[in-house]
Formats: sequence, C-alpha cells, structure tokens
Amino acid sequence: MTVMMFRDALRQALREEMQRDPRVFLLGEDIGRYGGAYAVTKGLLEEFGPQRVIDTPMSEGTIVGAAVGAAMVGGRPVAEIMYVDFMAYAMDQLVNQAAKIHYMFGGQINVPMVLRTQQGTGRGAGAQHSQSLEAWFTHIPGLKVIVPAMPDDAKGLLKAAIRDGNPIVFLEHKGLYALKGEVPDGDYLTPIGAARVARAGDDITLISYSRGLHIALEAAETLARAGVQAEVIDLRTLKPLDLDTVIRSVEHTRRAVVIHEAVLTGGLGGEIAARLCEALFDRLLAPVQRVGAFDVPLPANSRLEKLIVPDAARVVQAAHTALSYSRSA
Repeated sequence: MTVMMFRDALRQALREEMQRDPRVFLLGEDIGRYGGAYAVTKGLLEEFGPQRVIDTPMSEGTIVGAAVGAAMVGGRPVAEIMYVDFMAYAMDQLVNQAAKIHYMFGGQINVPMVLRTQQGTGRGAGAQHSQSLEAWFTHIPGLKVIVPAMPDDAKGLLKAAIRDGNPIVFLEHKGLYALKGEVPDGDYLTPIGAARVARAGDDITLISYSRGLHIALEAAETLARAGVQAEVIDLRTLKPLDLDTVIRSVEHTRRAVVIHEAVLTGGLGGEIAARLCEALFDRLLAPVQRVGAFDVPLPANSRLEKLIVPDAARVVQAAHTALSYSRSA
C-alpha cells in the first residue's frame, strides 16, 4: 500500500492505462501544459506527448463529440470536462449519440469512452460551477455512472472504466482531490457495479457515495456515541446500482437514510427509497429518510454554501427521525 491523494491516484490510473494500452489518450481543456484544472493530468503531456494528451478548444460539444467518434473507430479516449455544469453544452453528443450507438447499430459498434468531470461544492464557486448532476446521467440507458469516494477506488474504478466497452461518466468531487488514503501497489481493478460496506452496524443503514460517504461516516461516529450503530454503504457506482448490497443491509437494520449533495428533488435518494419500499415495504420500521441539498441555486459564498448542502448534523437528525418510529413489522 502507498498513501496518496485522490488526485494522484487518478493520475496513476491514467498513466498505467496509457502505458498498458496505446489506444488510450486524453483530451480536454488545459489538461496538457497546465496539467488540468485540479492537477490530475500534471506531467502526462511530458511523458506521452501531444498526440495522446490533447489540449482542446474551449468547446465541450467538440470534446465529447471527438471522443465519441474516436471510440467508434477503435480508440480509448478519456475526455475531461472542467465542470459538470458545462455538460449542458455536450448533452446531445453524450445522451443521444454515445449512449445509444451500440443499440442503434445492433451491437456492431461500441463506444468505449470515459468522460471525467468535476462536480460538487466546497470552493464557493457559485451556481454555475458547483452543482451535483449525477441524476441527469443515471436517467439515460446506455451510460454507466461512477462516483468514487476514496483514493483506492478512484484508481481502481478509473482503470476499470477505461477497460470497459461502454460510455462511462466518471464524476469526481472537487472537495476530494486532496483526500489522502491507502492505495494498493500494482495493477488492480475495482469492479463496476459493486457497492461496499464502509462501516458495519445493526441499528440503521446510511447510504451514500462520493463526498456524501464521508458525511455519512462522520454521522455514524456521532450516532455511535449515542449508542446507535449505523451501517454505512458506499455505492461507488450509480449505474449499474448495486441494490442487492443495499437491500441486504436495510433488511437487517430495517431503517435507512440516503445522503447526497445533489438537490433533494429528483435526486438519487428518491430512486433508492422507492426501490427499498418495493423490496422491503413490510420489513421497514420507518419511512426511508432522504438528506440532500435544498432546492436553491448554490451561492458564491462558502458560508452560505455550507447551509444549503448536507452535513453530518442533518444526517444524524434524519437517523433519529427514523429511529423514533415504533411501527412493528
């Protein structure tokens, strides 16, 4: 094991895959000489050259469209969009082309591309640079959506995504780039579509992903001091969604809270809550609780921003609400 930052784990994944497979190349704004907006691609231009680390024009539609075309003819592009908010400029290429080509061509053509992009709060970057839009992409058949929370998964999932044969949206939370953690040495893959139990518990299940996982773990520590043992599930991927792991946990604890930084309305919490109700309605001791951001635009002010997105205190409150139900089942 080596301790490294989240951003360094991503860079190591890119480097290893580029060394392993000459078809892998990178494209995006400022990823070459500048090294990427969050330093993930720093040094890769010098190592692999401008044919494989391509600084593009400031046009998200061009970046994604070029990646789709390259993937269709045998390349393995890893495209970077500087902020997920800017994906609005490229949704036709991603949603109506990349996601549907394999189906529309009767399985004759694959689109093995990875779209890396950054989302989330923590920098006071304002309403057009701080959103969490993962639900947009999970709504589209044909796309896979990955949301790592830890450095080891950042590396293992990115490597798995690059080797996958499908278009994948790889969402990196801006607040996690400096997070340090142990990363296994050597070549390894984290399976796409497999959640993990980040903390075991018997009383309630906290379900989250990306930065929300760390909020859930903090809340679990607070609950433990009050005698409540929370099980914490890290989804890791949202499409495909590992419902089996989630259902097994909630079947045991019989109470659940879903946490995400995206706004509450239309967020993944609603989908997960519905699936749990469908599977475990007669087993649940309380309604599934959801904790998300309030339905307002994000301000360019860090203090106000913190008031809008979830924190551990709100998760603890939701957990106590679920625990307050005494319904027998």
